[in-house]
Amino acid sequence: MNKKKLAALAAVAVVFGALGAFLGYKTQPQPAVPVTTAVAPTGGPAHTASTNLYAQSLNDLEGKPQSLEKWKGKPLLVNFWATWCGPCVQEMPELSALANEENGKRYNVIGIGIDAPSAMSEFAAKHAIRYPLYVGGMGGTELSRGFGNAQGGLPFTVLIGADGQVKKTYLGKLKFDELKADLAAL
Repeated sequence: MNKKKLAALAAVAVVFGALGAFLGYKTQPQPAVPVTTAVAPTGGPAHTASTNLYAQSLNDLEGKPQSLEKWKGKPLLVNFWATWCGPCVQEMPELSALANEENGKRYNVIGIGIDAPSAMSEFAAKHAIRYPLYVGGMGGTELSRGFGNAQGGLPFTVLIGADGQVKKTYLGKLKFDELKADLAAL
């Protein structure tokens, strides 16, 4: 190959390299603001996401549609989870113990699985999960996004007051000391 052809190829490579770097820089997604813990304002009408949640009918683990409106009017802890999510699996036994200890006296606990019904049923039986679980599928991800989970990360837990206001959201494995303090403050 002569020097002219080599120089031309090098120039073309530099132009394409620069173009690729420019486009990569311009199309780079903006860093996401992590949702760690958010407190919503209290008072006023119910939060839109809560209203949307209570309007849903999701299948239970037996495949029977259940209206979530029955949870309206009492504080509710909603845990979005999946069997393939390591932190979800780690927190569920403690979440189940918390739900059993409370037994719906001051608040209720429900789980919305972003998973296949068969995997959820098998998991719930194996780990003796005692609180109600509903099959959300990909629609469950959209429900969680309504509560501020922009990236759809799991586990994602929402504390809703009796008034329908979102009191707090938690992204990632729950810190149960913090959760218990938040529940006591209801």
